[in-house]
Amino acid sequence: MKPIIVVGLGNPLMADEGIGVVLVEELSKLAAAGKLPTAGVEYYDGGCGGMYLLHTIADRKKAVLIDCCLMGTEPGTIRRFTPDDVASVKQMAHLSLHEVDILKVIELAKEIGSCPDEIVIFGIEPVAITQQLHLNEPLQSKIPDYIAAIETELLLTDNR
Repeated sequence: MKPIIVVGLGNPLMADEGIGVVLVEELSKLAAAGKLPTAGVEYYDGGCGGMYLLHTIADRKKAVLIDCCLMGTEPGTIRRFTPDDVASVKQMAHLSLHEVDILKVIELAKEIGSCPDEIVIFGIEPVAITQQLHLNEPLQSKIPDYIAAIETELLLTDNR
């Protein structure tokens, strides 16, 4: 198990809700091509991973989570948070065991003593969350900026 994990969250069948999954796929390709840090870093498609994410982030030095986030900002805006900076108001449909609030997963990880030492969340404001198989243009055009922000975060981390 590598000490740092980058997890892309979301549902790529729901337009901008899939931004985390799209980004971790791009990050994985860049890492495989030697264009991003790979030593000590694992890139993981968390998609709609539900409570399985608890095991995915367990006992890591650092977890970087990427997700669509309703922040009331301009679509395409990216913000860096820690779990202490945000409160979830996620409305659950309760239709699937894969549905989960990532902040609840983090809370549970703390309770059982397996929480990463550091957690960073990159939230990206969507244009729309609707049945659609691709990102909307404002997010699509900013993928290089999002990659750069995440790469900077990884370079600031001691990967040992």
